[in-house]
Amino acid sequence: MRILALNCGSSSVKSALIDTAHDRRLQEIHSENVGSDVSAAVDELLARYRGLNASMSPEAVVHRVVHGGEKFRDPTRLDDAVLGEIEQLNHLAPLHNPPALAAIRRVMAALPGVPHFAVFDTAFHSTLPDHAREYALPLDVRQRFGIRRFGFHGINHEHVAHSVAAYLQTDVKELRIISCHLGNGASVTAIEGGRSVDTSMGMTPLEGLVMGTRAGDVDPGVLLQLRREGHLDADQLDDLLNKRSGLKGLAGTNDMREIERRANAGDTDCVLAIAMYVHRIRKYIGAYAAGMGGADAIAFTAGVGEHNALIRRRCTERLEFMGAVLDVWSNDALKLTGAEPIASFNVKGSRVQLLAVRADEELSMARATAAALGQ
Repeated sequence: MRILALNCGSSSVKSALIDTAHDRRLQEIHSENVGSDVSAAVDELLARYRGLNASMSPEAVVHRVVHGGEKFRDPTRLDDAVLGEIEQLNHLAPLHNPPALAAIRRVMAALPGVPHFAVFDTAFHSTLPDHAREYALPLDVRQRFGIRRFGFHGINHEHVAHSVAAYLQTDVKELRIISCHLGNGASVTAIEGGRSVDTSMGMTPLEGLVMGTRAGDVDPGVLLQLRREGHLDADQLDDLLNKRSGLKGLAGTNDMREIERRANAGDTDCVLAIAMYVHRIRKYIGAYAAGMGGADAIAFTAGVGEHNALIRRRCTERLEFMGAVLDVWSNDALKLTGAEPIASFNVKGSRVQLLAVRADEELSMARATAAALGQ
C-alpha cells in the first residue's frame, strides 16, 4: 500500500511516500527551518508529489500529531470532529499541534479522495506506571486540570526499541534500553520489556532536557518569581520558555553545528551551552539506568544524536561505571545510511551497547496506518 507520511516538527516538515508491502521509500521530501510558514512548505511538498507518475499517487495519508491527550492512543482516522478534538489539545503542545493541524487541513483539502489518519507521539508512553506518570500534586488538582506526564517522541522511541532489538538479535521484551532522541526537541525514554516506563518530557514537551529553544527542567519557583517581579503574564512566560530559551537562550542560536564551531573558537557562551546540554542528558541516562536496575543499550537518534559525534562522545565518555565503554574512533567514524540505519560505537566487550539509530518516524507511521486499514 502506498502511504504518504507527513511529519511536521517544530522546525521542519518531513515526508515520505512509502510502499508498506516492502517497507520501501518511493519518494522522500524534507523542508528544514520552515519557521511559522508551515502551509507554504506543505504546498511545496504537495506540488512535488503531484509531479510524480500517477502510479505513485498515495492511497492513504498519515500525519504525525505530537499530543493526543488522554483519548488518542491508537492510529485515528481523521474527520472534522476528530480535528476539533485534537485542536482542544493545542495548549499542551503549542509549538507542534497547531502547525500539524494547519498541515493536516491543507493536505486533506488537496487530497480529499483518500483516507487520512493521525498517529500520536504520546501513545507509546501510555504504559507509564503511576509513579512515573503522576506529579506530586493533590489528587483533586490533578483530576480537575488533567495534569499528568504524557511524554513525547513516542513514535521514534518505539522505532528505536525495535531497531535495537533486531540489531542485537534479542526479543525487545528482554531488553532495557535508554533511548536519547536529540533534535531541536529532545527527550530521553527508559524502555523496559518493550514498554515506556519513564520519559523526560512531561505534560507538555517543555520538561526535561535542554533543547533547541526550550528550557527543559526549571525550578517552578523561578517562574513564580518571574510572574511576581518580572510582571510576565502566562503568554510571555510561554514565549520565554518555549521559544527563547534552551540553546538559543544560552548561545543565541539553536543550531548545534554553529554552537560547536563557535565553542571550538573559544566562545564561552557556546562552551557553556554544550556543557549544560550534555550534563542534562547524562543525568537522565544515569537516573533511568538506576530505575531499571541497569541498561543493555543506550541509543542516540534524531538530528543531533545521529550526526554529532562530539555530543555522543561527551554524553557517554564517563559511563564506564555502568558498563558502557565508548570507542572514540568508532564514534568519530560513524555514518548512518538507509542501508545501515544502526551502528555501534562501544568497545568490544562493553556490557552495555552504545548505538546510533537512524530516526524513521515516517516508516513507523506508515506501518501503523496500514495495520489500521487492515493491509
